[in-house]
Amino acid sequence: MVSSTVFQSPQFPYPAASKSAAKPITAAVTAVRFPVRASLSADSDSAAATKTPHRRPADENIRDEARRHSSGNSHGFSAVYIPFNADPSSTESYSLDEIVYRSRSGGLLDVSHDLDALKKYDGQYWRSLFDSRVGKTTWPYGSGVWSKKEWVLPEIDGDDIVSAFEGNSNLFWAERFGKEFLGMTDLWVKHCGISHTGSFKDLGMTVLVSQVNRLRKMNRPVVGVGCASTGDTSAALSAYCASAGIPSIVFLPANRISIAQLVQPIANGAFVLSIDTDFDGCMQLIREVTAELPIYLANSLNSLRLEGQKTAAIEILQQFDWEVPDWVIVPGGNLGNIYAFYKGFHMCKELGLVDRIPRLVCAQAANANPLYLHYKAGWGEFKPVKANTTFASAIQIGDPVSIDRAVYALKNSDGIVEEATEEELMDAMAKADSTGMFICPHTGVALTALFKLRESGVIKPTDRTVVVSTAHGLKFTQSKIDYHSKNIPDIDCRFANPPVQVKADFGSVMDVLRKYLLSKDPKC
Repeated sequence: MVSSTVFQSPQFPYPAASKSAAKPITAAVTAVRFPVRASLSADSDSAAATKTPHRRPADENIRDEARRHSSGNSHGFSAVYIPFNADPSSTESYSLDEIVYRSRSGGLLDVSHDLDALKKYDGQYWRSLFDSRVGKTTWPYGSGVWSKKEWVLPEIDGDDIVSAFEGNSNLFWAERFGKEFLGMTDLWVKHCGISHTGSFKDLGMTVLVSQVNRLRKMNRPVVGVGCASTGDTSAALSAYCASAGIPSIVFLPANRISIAQLVQPIANGAFVLSIDTDFDGCMQLIREVTAELPIYLANSLNSLRLEGQKTAAIEILQQFDWEVPDWVIVPGGNLGNIYAFYKGFHMCKELGLVDRIPRLVCAQAANANPLYLHYKAGWGEFKPVKANTTFASAIQIGDPVSIDRAVYALKNSDGIVEEATEEELMDAMAKADSTGMFICPHTGVALTALFKLRESGVIKPTDRTVVVSTAHGLKFTQSKIDYHSKNIPDIDCRFANPPVQVKADFGSVMDVLRKYLLSKDPKC
């Protein structure tokens, strides 16, 4: 913490676990005292004598500092891959240093942490540890992901971590939007798109690329990292790979993503293939390619990414001072994120940081809604769909990889699935923007789900509700231009706010302004 005289690093003694003598975890950075000066001196020698000292030697960067103080994984935390939702009697597991994406039966994998080791420390201990790292520049804990390192990749060395200090994103109180459009007093928007590449995908990609960096240093057969993408995944992958000097390969569906999304991997030096198919076709190709070439698969089939994405759930709890919201609404496409949020919340409950988890809602675009149809059919046999074009392009997926994960998360959180038509999601986006936000169409999908659940009475006016905004609105400016230009076929664009064309003379301008002001206040 900061006071007038002391910058206290995370090396303060944490509360001991209530029933354990386990050794406290520290970031191993010595606190530095800053002298307080009452006035400036004209004497240069005196000024030099009282100059604020460096936190570390001048020739040492934050990674060097972390290396000097590193004690390794001295607390014995560990994690392995296991088959997703495996039978408790199963003994199948894999080291995280193995290159493996599926179980022996062909099912999904999950990262399983040694909870017995983590439970040597009580909930108060973990809350204090995580809170102590927020806002710091100590490597790598300044990241919202790596501030929970013990719960993410506990055995990775700090030297191998590739981070842009992602996470720590704004939890925005949507006061006016909640009051005027929904009659709600406790509505929040978690702006995960306020991140390094403009989407929540950074949270998972820092973990995956860090592990790849580790594997390459171990001389494992990894030449590059590849993904199929509807835009945001490729942006995150290319940025983190560029930071680490690792080649990235991106399969994009031709003419199906925004220019802002397309330019990001190009600018970051990725090898981009524009393929005449949809996301599902790109996903099939990248699976086949990574089975034959030394390219590491970066899609959410790879469960490492979910370890980073789950930290957004932990972060929400932190931002509410460890109080649990009633509802969390997440847009869903490939469906890894809804499971990641569940996993983060569940882990906090399992380790005693909170006593319950929120109810989860997964929101899908009606043009790409296989999970919604599955839910409405009572979780019968899952049937993929052919995804149609949607403004929420990042969730335009008809055969989601993480369908089993999503169903598990929703069943275990008393969850709900909703959908949004194109008109509904665009209107919701426009309404939110009119109250000071600037959201993406995917957040419009989530807000539509909220509108419907409020109208049905499922969500109450005083329920503390968090809507997860997955990407920055600046990636989707064309959709906003089309809406406010009323240039979208079959959509009324009821909340459009086009510019008013006015002649360049004082009288015309005054007439228009008087009319506008009268519409806002008849007393004018």
